Amino acid sequence: MMDLGKINNDDFEGMILQRCGKDRKEVHCGPAFGVDVSVINLPGGLALAMTSDPLSLIPSLGLQESAWLSVHLMANDMGTTGFAPMYAQMVLNLPDYLTRQDLDTYWGFIHKYCAEIGVSITGGHTGKVTGQNSTIAGGGTMVLTAPADKILLSKYAQPEDLIIVTKQCAVSSTAILAMSFPETVINKLGKEAYTLACDLFYQTSSLEEALLATDDEETMVSAMHDVTEGGVLGAAYEMAAASGNGVILENQKIPVSDTVRQVCSLFELDPRFCVGAGSTVMAVDKLKARLLIEKLAQHNIQATVIGKFIAKEQGYQLIDQDEILNLPYFATDPYWGAFFNALNKGWK
Repeated sequence: MMDLGKINNDDFEGMILQRCGKDRKEVHCGPAFGVDVSVINLPGGLALAMTSDPLSLIPSLGLQESAWLSVHLMANDMGTTGFAPMYAQMVLNLPDYLTRQDLDTYWGFIHKYCAEIGVSITGGHTGKVTGQNSTIAGGGTMVLTAPADKILLSKYAQPEDLIIVTKQCAVSSTAILAMSFPETVINKLGKEAYTLACDLFYQTSSLEEALLATDDEETMVSAMHDVTEGGVLGAAYEMAAASGNGVILENQKIPVSDTVRQVCSLFELDPRFCVGAGSTVMAVDKLKARLLIEKLAQHNIQATVIGKFIAKEQGYQLIDQDEILNLPYFATDPYWGAFFNALNKGWK
């Protein structure tokens, strides 16, 4: 039986990666471990970048919140190119219990959030599926065009680049768990912790910081990677693997707020390894890291240096106190198990 969440890398490489249809020379970057987007070279020095993600429809969050995740989780991936998404295709496989009014509300917010970031919805498919009770309502693809030599990929990180993470660990995990199990979180952690956790929800967009980091003529970053399943530590690991580098991270520098720590502790989660949409891992020239941190701070975006990329031969390292450990990587994000364990316990 397959684990919940994304397919693991062994299955990805064994079943998917070697069977991807026709090999076309204009594909500059196709499917790869730790890479957020695909890039297709076009005539005239342009390239087309695209990414696909599930569309969320989570009753415990609400229709507006589900629409936000549906749009911004894709936009986060697109932002790692250094450019904003332009077009989107949406496939809705809706549960049969969804009313016409609910669909009107959900789609209204999809439209709103796409329009706010400049995305034109160009097509897709909409229908209902009997027995569809998942929190996934289908899938979407976002697309942009930009100069081919300006598009960033996570595999472009360089040895000696510093690693900056924006915001903090487990932003989306913390918010969604609190919003999905409000009574339990309030009873066990208090109303203030619950409110602070819910306030993290609309920090789950990382498009702004990605564009700020790349809006200068001389780009401050060489590569970016969206923090999703596997958390901040998983994102740094994936970026190192994609770019052919090693990595060294300092555990004490990894940002985790008291609110995140409390909620993750309640659900028996390590926030460093939990899905953290809203945060971005950036590979930054060591001479420009301070400038980028200050620039993001001017826009009230926290950014922290947590380590650097090193030669591949030096491996994947995590410094904890004075001990050098092997940086672990978990193919299955623990968030999924925590969410369904809470459901099985009857938490509300």
